[in-house]
Amino acid sequence: MKKIFYLAVFSAIIFLLSGCASRKIVITNPPPAENEATTEEAKRDILVGEIENLDIDKSSIAPMADLFLVSTVVDGDTIKININGTVETLRLIGIDTPETVDPRKPVQCFGIEASNKAKELLTGKSVRLEADPTQGERDSYNRLLRYVFFGDGESFNKLMIEQGYAHEYTYNLPYKYQAEFNEAEKYARENKLGLWADDTCAGLSTSVSTDLNVVADLSAPAGCEIKGNISSEKIYHLPGCESYNKTVIDESKGERWFCSEEEAIVAGWRKAKNCL
Repeated sequence: MKKIFYLAVFSAIIFLLSGCASRKIVITNPPPAENEATTEEAKRDILVGEIENLDIDKSSIAPMADLFLVSTVVDGDTIKININGTVETLRLIGIDTPETVDPRKPVQCFGIEASNKAKELLTGKSVRLEADPTQGERDSYNRLLRYVFFGDGESFNKLMIEQGYAHEYTYNLPYKYQAEFNEAEKYARENKLGLWADDTCAGLSTSVSTDLNVVADLSAPAGCEIKGNISSEKIYHLPGCESYNKTVIDESKGERWFCSEEEAIVAGWRKAKNCL
């Protein structure tokens, strides 16, 4: 009888122990209080996680550290860039636009349009730059040589050629995007876009611009577009005169702009003979 009693007690103990062993004890931390501040590190981790989960092409997004502000557009192929607080003049690789600001040359056909297009696209914008070892770091004027890309990865250099605002330009050696730029020029030429149009330059952008008012406005003081040139004598040229567009004013040589013919005559200049 005792054996049966002890056996029952022993079985009960075994049953109780096995029941306790099968239970899991889970300790959880209490949820943070609703007004508990989230650390900046945690916020950053959450944001990064959300960005990584977005279904987008992340290769098209330029890191902010790679973007530089365009401070000034000089003309269609030359700009000024703020690089870490230093403003650098930058010459675009692989393109050449008609001249507008070279003091040695008259304003060329479609130069104004190219300059205005560059200003429209780049003024106040942040862009990505790319160097090309085949072209060197700087040109003979100490300007940086670079390709320029918008934040979405589109090439500004190629866009200017493709829309007819620039020629493809190989300075000396072949460059990285030369084949692409040649194709872009072919497209613009075949479709007669921009400077390739019959009613603009027909591809001959080295010809002188016919927009006399715009030519005068480039460097002349407001309302003073008479050119006072000095060669063997002092001669002034009015807009519409035969030599007006070919005449470049160099103020370091004493040449100047006049606001009226009377002013020019009083100063000692005579009217050009080819002015009708």
